[in-house]
Amino acid sequence: MKKIISKHTMVGTIRDDVLAYTAGKDVELDASLVDADCIGSAAHVTMLAGLPLRPEIFSARAGARIVTELVRIMRRARSGAFAITLRDQDVHLAVENELTRRLGELGRKIHAGRSRNDQVAVDLRLFAKEQLLAAIEEALALGAELLGQARRNRGVPMVGRTHLQPAMPSSVGLWASAYTEDLLDDVRLLKGAYDLNDQCPLGSAAGYGVPLPLDRQRVADLLGFRRPIHNVLHAANSRGKIESVILSALSQAMITLSRLAEDLLLFTMPEFGYFSLPPDMCTGSSIMPQKNNPDVLELARARAARVMACSQAVMDIVKGLPSGYNRDLQEAKEPFMLGLEMTRATLRIMAPLVAGLKVNREALRRGFTPAVFAADHALSLVARGMPFRDAYHYVKKHLAELEGLDPAKSIAPKTHLGATAGLDFAGMARQLAAERAFVSAEKRRFFKAISRLLHAPYPMEAG
Repeated sequence: MKKIISKHTMVGTIRDDVLAYTAGKDVELDASLVDADCIGSAAHVTMLAGLPLRPEIFSARAGARIVTELVRIMRRARSGAFAITLRDQDVHLAVENELTRRLGELGRKIHAGRSRNDQVAVDLRLFAKEQLLAAIEEALALGAELLGQARRNRGVPMVGRTHLQPAMPSSVGLWASAYTEDLLDDVRLLKGAYDLNDQCPLGSAAGYGVPLPLDRQRVADLLGFRRPIHNVLHAANSRGKIESVILSALSQAMITLSRLAEDLLLFTMPEFGYFSLPPDMCTGSSIMPQKNNPDVLELARARAARVMACSQAVMDIVKGLPSGYNRDLQEAKEPFMLGLEMTRATLRIMAPLVAGLKVNREALRRGFTPAVFAADHALSLVARGMPFRDAYHYVKKHLAELEGLDPAKSIAPKTHLGATAGLDFAGMARQLAAERAFVSAEKRRFFKAISRLLHAPYPMEAG
């Protein structure tokens, strides 16, 4: 059996099949972590250069040279000129090997005081920070499109349904803005996950600290984290769990999108015809020339199941692990990245679809039968003094009296908070604006910290 010898940062021999098996998909997945790994390394090196040690690990000048090289690697990765190979095993060794090739002894020094355990943990948290802010932004954009539909169609009657059966008079405004509020709740969950993620594990090493006077608070500050994770073992134990928390929040957003997709699949059927989908967001058939298929909606529904499966997969990996690092955690990376990718893609594709929805007012009115007005009519009798149960039975026996009622007039009197004529569109718009302001402020804070660390604008262009 052929053996591969790692010559740069790890000592020993390993069979090629063992190397391939243990590397798993890290070689391809870690391409998304090059920025994060270089940023984390820049903070670690900057901190080491400031330690009161004699002899010093790094001088400030040497630390600056390393940071310059890390920025160069980031730019090369953006232009496709930096590759992670199986011999590297992962992004961490690929970056370290490149630094060693370029800087010799300086590159061999950078791993002092850290482990690949805390290195990958900080990489994933830095990656998640940007991904979560982007996902929140995309959820807010979709929420704004739904609110726009709601405002434009606030007085358009729509049959409200329970058990999928016609129930009571509703409106397009009520239906669409309900999903805006759903997404606002999802954003609050994503912000909760963001806050938990906004803690720095770097400096915990293998989970038990190191006999060097590491300044973990400074590293957290350099990286734009709110705080370091205090207990070094907890920092190790939080790996996998934080991914599951984020995936759980993403799953809730996908549930919202899946239910919205299901509504639109039903209400765009010819038998309903309440809405029409934008033609350029539908696909054709290989055999039926007339088809405009709602594939986007069907895939949104399916991908919700896949994101939830990613969440469950990570929880299943983590739940039985003893404390401290275990290699099982490597298998959490793929579902974590996949869940983020699918959620963000679904949020992005649903926004133009909702924006392009055509509301078919006549079809919506045709959906009203006399029975839809039954509950409202019973309550109108209550308002004149009849006991509710008497009104209930009276209306049940006299449904014919409801023939010809106007749906628009039936939704107009419902002026209490959150009802068809009591929707606070301005308040929902203010909530969306406040959450957008949160994202903008967090991006500014984070990008400013990283730009200061790298002595280069971040995010950066390819080069």
